[in-house]
Amino acid sequence: MPLTIPRAGVEHDAMRVSSVGRLVFTRATCACVALALTVGCGGGKPEPATPEAGAETAAPAESDEPAGPAKDSSDEQASKPAEDAPLTMPTKCAKTIDGVCLPNQKFVEKLCNSAYPNIALVMHAKGSPWTRGYLRGKTKAWNASGGASSGDEVLEFDEEVVVVRYRKASTKGIQVSGAGSSYDALRWDGSCVTLSDGEMTLKRPPRQRASKITWKWLDGTMREALRESPEVDAAYKARRKECKGVSMGEVSLKCVKLDQKLSDVIVKHVRNGGKVGVPEQMPE
Repeated sequence: MPLTIPRAGVEHDAMRVSSVGRLVFTRATCACVALALTVGCGGGKPEPATPEAGAETAAPAESDEPAGPAKDSSDEQASKPAEDAPLTMPTKCAKTIDGVCLPNQKFVEKLCNSAYPNIALVMHAKGSPWTRGYLRGKTKAWNASGGASSGDEVLEFDEEVVVVRYRKASTKGIQVSGAGSSYDALRWDGSCVTLSDGEMTLKRPPRQRASKITWKWLDGTMREALRESPEVDAAYKARRKECKGVSMGEVSLKCVKLDQKLSDVIVKHVRNGGKVGVPEQMPE
């Protein structure tokens, strides 16, 4: 191609255009090169971002156990035993040993830590499943469980109790019935006593006695339920009139007799299936 020499006056403009052209080309070339270093000058797909040099990345923890479903805190709480759950009145045998029907032993432990006359009435009621025991003779009251007992009181011959715990004797690892076995029993007054096989029998005598029930220690709701019986209500009113609200200290002989009569009438009412009511307080 022949070389064309620019005319005078035009040479300067041509050189300026050429210089600008080179400048534009140079900038475009640099931009393309810079872009090629990252995504490619031809517009390819960008590479995934990588962490900067020196940055730490957290690796997943390794475990030999297979992955399982996430545990819910509510599920964990539900699986724990309800140790602090309030006790309820037992209505059936938790276990039976040698024909002796026993209530839940957690309930018994709380029951024998104090005196609960209201619960005693319910457990002695007609139709309850609990095994009755009867005293072979006069026996001093004591509580091997370490809880409350009737102090220096004496259990009378043929007194009726409800068996709440049975300790079978063990001889060289072999359970032997009648060889030193003992019972915890609930009296009508709500206290627990410990009795041996020699002190108690499961055979019902012709006449069953009962420890004295103290009216003022009964719940209000149970008093109301008992007084629905005309016989109990009459005995209550006669005692109140004679004793004038006094149950301790100097009282008349007639007051003492009427106090005992009220207890006897309540026992008769409960044994015959009369209404008892629901205890307001459970063992704690």
